[in-house]
Amino acid sequence: MSEKNNFIDYIRIFCRSGHGGAGSRHFLRNKLTAKGGPDGGDGGRGGHIILRGNAQLWTLLHLRFYKNVLAQNGENGSKNNCTGKDGEDIIIEVPLGTIARDEETRLIEAEILEDKQEIVWLKGGRGGLGNQHFATPTNQVPEHAQPGEEGVEGWKQLELKVLADVGLVGFPNAGKSTLLSVITAAKPKIANYAFTTLKPQLGMVDYRDGKSFCVADLPGIIEGAAEGKGLGHRFLRHIERNSCLLFVIPADSNNHKNEFEILVNELKEYNPELLQKDFLIAVSKTDMLDEELKNEISKELPNNIPHIFISSIMQQGLTELKDALWKILNKPATL
Repeated sequence: MSEKNNFIDYIRIFCRSGHGGAGSRHFLRNKLTAKGGPDGGDGGRGGHIILRGNAQLWTLLHLRFYKNVLAQNGENGSKNNCTGKDGEDIIIEVPLGTIARDEETRLIEAEILEDKQEIVWLKGGRGGLGNQHFATPTNQVPEHAQPGEEGVEGWKQLELKVLADVGLVGFPNAGKSTLLSVITAAKPKIANYAFTTLKPQLGMVDYRDGKSFCVADLPGIIEGAAEGKGLGHRFLRHIERNSCLLFVIPADSNNHKNEFEILVNELKEYNPELLQKDFLIAVSKTDMLDEELKNEISKELPNNIPHIFISSIMQQGLTELKDALWKILNKPATL
């Protein structure tokens, strides 16, 4: 099976960082010295669990069999002031846009946004100090050495928010999957029933002069998504990181304005900040429309949001659509 058919955007794993090694309680002994001073070395640090961003990954699929992630313990200190070896770190590679949170507290503990970015997610326990550190003028033969610190453990969650430039928003069967299959190399499942797209599909759009941008066909939204109806929050979560939202509304809709307003309201109910993004409307399935019908539809749509008539099947309006998206994605930043 291909990886896109196995799009996994949520993983639950048990993690434990390594315990620190114990410090040594040792005194110098050799043929020249019967009762030397303390020479116990420090314990090694326990292994960290580290998250590393990998721009080549698009899903959490490779982690689906990770049930227990247990880092190595640090070694104990030894005589002759020898420090124990640190426990080996475990590096978990994740796609960009991955959020790590604690299952119990629900607090976000790390967020990976850049390629090769590394964050120590669970720190290994510190190694204990050997008895050499506890010698004083009044106690030159300390019997005390520190135990190593314990590692951190608990059930954790990794969650992926798609990092695409453009997110396709629309009701089921609006024509989003067909559009994606035509303007990108992606091959999404296409069928005429609700919720064909159950998980985000990603595709790269080849633009002019070797330039490109990423488009995500997101699961179809329906009224009540903000309350968790249908695919609900799982869908809306992926919209948060898209730079631009492309609303796909079919020409055969009963009420184009109402359909757009429902979509916008669902986004507002979930997170009002989503309304700060750039919007563009694509009226799909327009190959059978004449100019008069197009004018009627245009009157229904908001004046302050640009719209383009497209037909994915007939390849109509797609160049204009790409140009409009590229312009939005590369407009100068406003202070």
